[in-house]
Amino acid sequence: MSTCPIDSRAIRPIRFVAGQCHMLDQRLLPAEEVWHTYATYQEIARAISTMVVRGAPAIGVAAAIGAWFGARDIETESSWEFYQEFEKVCAVLVATRPTAVNLSWALERMKHFAQSNLDRSILELKIGLEFEALAITQEDEKANQKLGQHGEPLLADGARVLTHCNAGALATAGYGTALGVIRAAVEAGKKISVIADETRPILQGARLTAWELQKDNIPVTLICDNMAGYLMSLGEVDCVIVGADRIAANGDVANKIGTYTVAVLAKEHNIPFYVAAPVSTIDLSLDAGSQIPIEERDGREITHLKDLQLAPEGISVRNPAFDITPHCLVTAIITEHGIVNGDYLAGLKRIVKQH
Repeated sequence: MSTCPIDSRAIRPIRFVAGQCHMLDQRLLPAEEVWHTYATYQEIARAISTMVVRGAPAIGVAAAIGAWFGARDIETESSWEFYQEFEKVCAVLVATRPTAVNLSWALERMKHFAQSNLDRSILELKIGLEFEALAITQEDEKANQKLGQHGEPLLADGARVLTHCNAGALATAGYGTALGVIRAAVEAGKKISVIADETRPILQGARLTAWELQKDNIPVTLICDNMAGYLMSLGEVDCVIVGADRIAANGDVANKIGTYTVAVLAKEHNIPFYVAAPVSTIDLSLDAGSQIPIEERDGREITHLKDLQLAPEGISVRNPAFDITPHCLVTAIITEHGIVNGDYLAGLKRIVKQH
C-alpha cells in the first residue's frame, strides 16, 4: 500500500499492471490518496463490497479483473472443470453489489468468452480472459469520452449544472459519465460551473465529485442535499446531470439514493434532467424500474460518521443505497451511441442493438 498524488488529467481509480490490480481507496478521499494492491478474486470481491471502488462502470471493470484473477488460479487440465470453477468465481463477484448491472454485464461477458473458447488449451483460455478484462477496461473509458461528446451540446456556455453523487472518472475506468459530459463541454471551450450535492450518507458528492472537479480546475460549489430545491427556485440551476447504476427498458433509472428527489424538484422548476450512462448500464431484461433490486446497506452509515455517533443507540434505520427515477422525469438519456428521449422503450432497444 502506498500514497501518491493523482494526475488530474488522467484520474483512473483502477490500474491493472503486471498481473496486479491497484485501486484508489475511495473511502479515504479527499483526506488521503491511498492505493491498495490486489492479486486474488476474493480480495477484489471484498474491495467492491466494502466500496474501496464504487460506481457502476468501475465495479464492472473491477469484477472483470477479479474474474481473470480467479481464472488464473484455477488448476486443472480439463476445460469443462475449468469453466465450472470459473462460474463459481463469477458467482462470488456478482453477489457483491446487486443494483449496478454493469457488474453482472462484465461477468457475463467474461463467462461468454470462456464458454465460447472451451476448445482451446487452459493456458490459452487464461490469456484470452486477461485480454478480455483489459478490453472491458479500455472500452469503458473510450465509451465515456464518446458519451461526453454526445452530451456536450446539451450544455450551453455558462451553464450551471447540478449533479448528485459521483459519476466521474472515479466511478468509471476514466473520464466519467455525468462528469464526462461536463469535461467535454469544458474541453469545447465552454464556461461550465457545477453544483455538487453532498450525497448522504456516504458523501460521494462532497468527498469525490468536489475533489475530481477541483483537480480539473472546474468551478464547483458544494451544497447539502436539502438545498437543491431552494437554489432551483432562485434560478441558479440550468440543468441536472446524473449517472446511473441500471436503466430499465422503459427508461426508469436506478441511481444513488436522493436522485429521485432531485428529479422531482427539477420537473417542478422546468429544469432539464439528464442521465448519462454507457450502454452496459441498460438492462432490457427488466420492463420497469420496480424490478430493479435495491441494495440495503448497513445502518451504521447513517447513525455514525466514522466513529462519531450521530443517532441514539439502537434506533431503527432504513438505508437503501439507490432509488428509482421514473422515465417521465427524465429529459434525455445520454450514451456513447447517442441521445435517447421521448419513446425510451424503442430508443433504448435501438441503442443497445448498436452496441
